[in-house]
Amino acid sequence: MEHPENDARYKGLKVNKGIENAPSLNPYLKKKVKRKEYTVAEYVDGILNGNITILSQAVTLVESSKHEHQRVAQQIIEKCLPHSGNSVRIGITGVPGSGKSTSIDAFGMHIIGQGHKLAVLAIDPSSERSKGSILGDKTRMEELSRAKEAFIRPSPSAGSLGGVARKTRETIILCEAAGFDTVFVETVGVGQSETAVHSMVDFFLLIQLAGTGDELQGIKRGIMEMADGIVINKADGDNIEKAKLAQSQFRNALHLFPATDSGWIPQVLTYSGYYKLGIKEIWDMVDEYMAFVKKNGYFDYRRNEQAKYWMYESINEALKESFYLNPEIEKQLPSVERQVLGSEISSFVAAKKMMDLYLESLKR
Repeated sequence: MEHPENDARYKGLKVNKGIENAPSLNPYLKKKVKRKEYTVAEYVDGILNGNITILSQAVTLVESSKHEHQRVAQQIIEKCLPHSGNSVRIGITGVPGSGKSTSIDAFGMHIIGQGHKLAVLAIDPSSERSKGSILGDKTRMEELSRAKEAFIRPSPSAGSLGGVARKTRETIILCEAAGFDTVFVETVGVGQSETAVHSMVDFFLLIQLAGTGDELQGIKRGIMEMADGIVINKADGDNIEKAKLAQSQFRNALHLFPATDSGWIPQVLTYSGYYKLGIKEIWDMVDEYMAFVKKNGYFDYRRNEQAKYWMYESINEALKESFYLNPEIEKQLPSVERQVLGSEISSFVAAKKMMDLYLESLKR
């Protein structure tokens, strides 16, 4: 249909003819390629052969909350378990801004230079509101992200115990089966994440800063007692003297703590992750620690204690999931919650009521 504006009476006006039945989708948009689905045997073979693509997809299954994905993931883990346990597991924590990602980049390149293969499990903090994550740690590990001998897996914490839980431990098993002999677990540096990481690593490294005006504030007894080594970052330029002062303060603080279960005396070192100064000394310390705990039997003892700990954690998680997914509980919980909020019953009476209902439903 011709537009009336194009009539000769309306000089200076011109309306072009439109496109009829314009496509609703961009015709240049390529169709999404469907990811190939592997069998459990194919996943296991791929992982054992060091196929990074298949390893990544297996880790995605481990992290998935879908029941069918979890079922496949557990079968993969079970078959990979005999091929795991041969790595050095290192937990790395520190307050946000202490340079964890930059340090891991420097530490990782040093380890790869010694002929090792490294897996980095970087836990990214999730927003409590949107539940979203930036997953930007990999961008701050510029050299490591390009290294063929490294596997970096950023994962959203999704509010689970400060960012690390059973799924991270299961991912460690897959990485070890794929031939990675060193595993880093980086924490978000807040909340209870340190406790969870400590329960799945052999060496716990605490990164601190100097020159921020809160060296003594940074001495948190709980984290300090867990640390097998404390390293002070950004010891370069005008900050060297401040780093040495902080090193002295931390060493003095460690003398106030009781002896460690391993018998190891934690060391305090300074370094610069950005300029890669003092990196070798840190890994000499880690090697010295590993030799020490393997000689006195603490290494095997700790690995066994960790396996027991995660067995009970898995039981607790399964019971919790079973409770909240129970149809009777899902039906009655909102009503009981309203009674608590209305001060009709106490929280403790409500909890007992729900537990009794849950146990009764299991008998049916």
